Amino acid sequence: MTGIPRRRTLAESSSAEHRSWSFSWRSLLSYLLPVLVVCALIAAWEIGVRIDNTPRWFLPKPSDVARELFHSRQLLWGHTWTTLQEMLVGLAIAFVLGIVLAVAIVASQVVERAIYPLVIASQAIPIIALAPILLVWFGYGLTPKVIVVVLTCFFPIVVATVGGLRAVDGDAIALLRSMGANRWQVMRIVRIPSALPSLLAGTRIAAAWSVIGAIVGEWVGASSGLGYLMTRSASQFQTPRLYAAVVIAACLGIGLFCLVSLIERFAMPWHAAAQRNR
Repeated sequence: MTGIPRRRTLAESSSAEHRSWSFSWRSLLSYLLPVLVVCALIAAWEIGVRIDNTPRWFLPKPSDVARELFHSRQLLWGHTWTTLQEMLVGLAIAFVLGIVLAVAIVASQVVERAIYPLVIASQAIPIIALAPILLVWFGYGLTPKVIVVVLTCFFPIVVATVGGLRAVDGDAIALLRSMGANRWQVMRIVRIPSALPSLLAGTRIAAAWSVIGAIVGEWVGASSGLGYLMTRSASQFQTPRLYAAVVIAACLGIGLFCLVSLIERFAMPWHAAAQRNR
């Protein structure tokens, strides 16, 4: 009588182990595949430039860029640190500002009608057109670059958080109100916890955009930073150094994006598990 249930238990255990191995291979492949694609593109670039004998000033080989990254590491690190400071400070301010604006927009229809159109209109003005104005007002220091990063980053955080605060189960809100909860208690107990995945999704986008804001701010006027190094290297035809700065800027954006994803995974493990099971 006990043999059949035992065989079923063993079969279920074997099936679960098979699914676990299958999932591990799928996860490993999902990480390896983009790396293999990038390696293949770099190899094609190296071979193509060598065969075509393309001038170094026009298109350097990846090996030239790697050599520049090594030999000019101290110079590159100094400019990278400036850009990283602008990104982190600007993203932190945009994060706080985005949450405050989103909560105010959802909590008050007056604020929504007064502020939300301005939030959307702020993205209609090209940031490259605002950067010279900020340069005139605040000079060549850190402030105008941080403001450019804030203006670039706060929009996705506000829009995603507003969407998350509104996409709440109506039954949960009705239950709280039947228990006498006021508007701020509903916001604190139901809306804000439910909006966390949307908030972090918007922050991931903002993290990737922060490097764009910092470099655009440095293009207009700066004495340090990767954007400044790019313009100076381009004018002097130091193309490997220009490409090295581009590689570092891309790594900064990707690194900050991955950091926010890691924070999301540790802060909301249930959400990460739900995403993996889809």
